[in-house]
Amino acid sequence: MQGLTAPSAIPGRRQARRPGRPPRARLAPYLFILPNLVAVGLFSIWPMLNGVRESFYSLVEGQSSSFNGLSNYHALVTDAEFWSAVRNTLEFVVGYVGCTLVLATALALLLNAQRWARGLFRASVYVPVLISPVVVGILWNWLLQPNSGVIDALLAKLGLGQPGWLVEPHLAMLAVIFVELWATLGFYALIILGGLQAIDPSLFEAARVDGASEWRQIRKITLPSLRPTLLIVLILSTITGFQAFEFLWTLTGGGPVGATTLIIQYIYDHSFVPPINFGLATAASVLLFLVLLVLTLVNFVIGRRRGAA
Repeated sequence: MQGLTAPSAIPGRRQARRPGRPPRARLAPYLFILPNLVAVGLFSIWPMLNGVRESFYSLVEGQSSSFNGLSNYHALVTDAEFWSAVRNTLEFVVGYVGCTLVLATALALLLNAQRWARGLFRASVYVPVLISPVVVGILWNWLLQPNSGVIDALLAKLGLGQPGWLVEPHLAMLAVIFVELWATLGFYALIILGGLQAIDPSLFEAARVDGASEWRQIRKITLPSLRPTLLIVLILSTITGFQAFEFLWTLTGGGPVGATTLIIQYIYDHSFVPPINFGLATAASVLLFLVLLVLTLVNFVIGRRRGAA
């Protein structure tokens, strides 16, 4: 028995191979995702590429003319209305993103420390996220109306006057930032809450044993551990800020006197409000895409380097 050789070791005898997957089985996964790929290609990728192409043509009132090179981009960067929209957008994005990072982190810490009715409170902070942005704008337009609005009426009863939230330029920008925060804060707070719950509890136990205060634990353990999560919130909120439009359209309409006209509304106005200039609108869209792409890449690279450090 000891002199016998295993069949697989006998010279000249091939080891049996497992049959490979048939071509039809290898093709099946791609067939399942094919409808989605076609839909994304037709309704996302192709319109985007076509928009880039149209930004080099003169398209006024939907009539295509000859290729005009960079004329649309030159007209864009020399348009005072465009730069006003850019300034408004930057002011809105900086205020919105900064407040989102601070308030969403604070709200997530409160939700994480809660010991009773957790599900109820977490669901309640997410409810505004489920409301249509158009409805959000209509609702807050009614609440913030001067003289007749509920908020102004309450302030008047308290002897604090009746500020013109939607008719004074500096107050209008504060109002739209607040409304956007109200509508989206719960979404980012729950993202950060997920990051909080992923932190190893033993780190906090060791810190408490060493006598670290709550604030020191937050500063030395919580915030450093939340860096990847906060990076995600930073990127998502930045994109949301640059793309804000629906609630603004029903809240202020870009007013007063253009004080809340952001870049997306500038693109919308030149695309659908006469006199229509598709070339100018598509050029602004391409520039907005490039800005968002650069900001996202910069945030990602900085976040990766800090995480590696």
